[in-house]
Amino acid sequence: MFDLDQLFQKDSLIPVIIQDEETREVLMLGFTNREAVERTLETRTAWFWSRSRQKLWNKGETSGHFLHVKKVLTDCDTDTLLYLCRPDGPTCHTGARSCFFNPIMEE
Repeated sequence: MFDLDQLFQKDSLIPVIIQDEETREVLMLGFTNREAVERTLETRTAWFWSRSRQKLWNKGETSGHFLHVKKVLTDCDTDTLLYLCRPDGPTCHTGARSCFFNPIMEE
């Protein structure tokens, strides 16, 4: 089993990228702490730390659009996580499939 202490050596909050497990589309970016990671591993749904509300939240708890976590990976520096998920519906609070839809530059 992976030692979760390795993830939080530099900071108590780390970024977590959410990707659709099937399409590999990036759906969102959130932040997580150790407790949120532990809950994610236990429930197999994505938990995050809300920096604005200063509390844990389970994606989908109000909308019903849960992110079912199928695989958890860390980057080479063990300071960022990647969750491959199966979403129940739109991921973005706006109702969009992904939170990434505002272009800044396109070729």
